[in-house]
Amino acid sequence: MKLIVGGAWQGKLSFALELSGSEASVVAEGDKDGFDKAMTSPVIHHLQEYIRRLLQEGKDPGEFIDKLKEENPDVIVTSNELGCGIVPMDPFDRVWREQTGRAGEKLAKNCDEVYRVICGISARIK
Repeated sequence: MKLIVGGAWQGKLSFALELSGSEASVVAEGDKDGFDKAMTSPVIHHLQEYIRRLLQEGKDPGEFIDKLKEENPDVIVTSNELGCGIVPMDPFDRVWREQTGRAGEKLAKNCDEVYRVICGISARIK
């Protein structure tokens, strides 16, 4: 597994596609694709949106991460950093922000490589 983190619109997807050798058509998009596609795609883009949807459905994001590790161990995952900005006023958004951070932490522990991308420049941090 590989994890790529960074701010919005910083080049995470382009870097993930470069690492995977895949095309954008095989990417599981967190805001629109089913959870089953995440289990088979070589690249998952916007993990934070999968986390949001899981929370809205009352599901445990940790179970999703565990299943992902089991069923798609070679996946490359991108996630926006949500914890570096203003603390949201909405209680759900605060929970979402925290759970996304915890999911990233859980993923990073099990990843062979972790990158941070800023302005299209990647830096390997693990």
